[in-house]
Amino acid sequence: MEENEKLKQKLVATIFDIHGDKITEAYDRAVREALIRHKKLGNYVVVERDGEIVQLQGEEIDELLK
Repeated sequence: MEENEKLKQKLVATIFDIHGDKITEAYDRAVREALIRHKKLGNYVVVERDGEIVQLQGEEIDELLK
Protein backbone atom coordinates (compact mmCIF):
# COMPACT_ATOMS: atom_id res chain seq x y z
CA MET A 1 0.00 0.00 0.00
CA GLU A 2 1.20 3.47 -0.81
CA GLU A 3 2.42 5.66 2.04
CA ASN A 4 -0.11 8.41 1.22
CA GLU A 5 -2.94 5.87 1.32
CA LYS A 6 -1.78 4.63 4.72
CA LEU A 7 -1.74 8.20 6.03
CA LYS A 8 -5.26 8.83 4.67
CA GLN A 9 -6.58 5.69 6.35
CA LYS A 10 -4.94 6.66 9.63
CA LEU A 11 -6.42 10.17 9.44
CA VAL A 12 -9.91 8.83 8.72
CA ALA A 13 -9.64 6.39 11.62
CA THR A 14 -8.50 9.21 13.91
CA ILE A 15 -11.36 11.49 12.82
CA PHE A 16 -13.89 8.75 13.59
CA ASP A 17 -12.22 8.02 16.92
CA ILE A 18 -12.45 11.67 17.91
CA HIS A 19 -15.78 12.66 16.34
CA GLY A 20 -17.58 9.33 15.93
CA ASP A 21 -20.49 10.20 18.22
CA LYS A 22 -21.13 13.52 16.45
CA ILE A 23 -20.88 11.86 13.03
CA THR A 24 -23.35 9.17 14.07
CA GLU A 25 -25.78 11.74 15.50
CA ALA A 26 -25.64 13.81 12.30
CA TYR A 27 -26.16 10.72 10.15
CA ASP A 28 -29.13 9.55 12.25
CA ARG A 29 -30.69 13.02 12.13
CA ALA A 30 -30.27 13.26 8.34
CA VAL A 31 -31.84 9.83 7.76
CA ARG A 32 -34.76 10.68 10.06
CA GLU A 33 -35.36 13.99 8.26
CA ALA A 34 -35.24 12.24 4.87
CA LEU A 35 -37.76 9.61 6.02
CA ILE A 36 -40.12 12.29 7.33
CA ARG A 37 -39.80 14.29 4.10
CA HIS A 38 -40.47 11.22 1.94
CA LYS A 39 -43.56 10.33 3.97
CA LYS A 40 -44.87 13.90 3.91
CA LEU A 41 -44.45 14.08 0.11
CA GLY A 42 -46.05 10.66 -0.40
CA ASN A 43 -42.85 9.13 -1.73
CA TYR A 44 -41.69 5.62 -0.94
CA VAL A 45 -38.36 4.61 0.55
CA VAL A 46 -36.36 1.53 -0.38
CA VAL A 47 -34.86 -0.61 2.36
CA GLU A 48 -33.46 -4.10 2.81
CA ARG A 49 -35.48 -6.53 4.92
CA ASP A 50 -34.49 -10.14 5.44
CA GLY A 51 -32.25 -10.04 2.38
CA GLU A 52 -34.99 -8.59 0.18
CA ILE A 53 -35.23 -5.09 -1.28
CA VAL A 54 -38.64 -3.62 -0.44
CA GLN A 55 -40.47 -0.31 -0.90
CA LEU A 56 -42.14 1.26 2.13
CA GLN A 57 -44.80 3.97 2.08
CA GLY A 58 -46.91 5.91 4.55
CA GLU A 59 -47.34 4.16 7.87
CA GLU A 60 -44.68 1.61 6.96
CA ILE A 61 -42.17 4.48 7.07
CA ASP A 62 -43.37 5.26 10.60
CA GLU A 63 -41.97 1.89 11.68
CA LEU A 64 -38.50 3.14 10.75
CA LEU A 65 -38.96 6.34 12.76
CA LYS A 66 -39.57 4.58 16.08
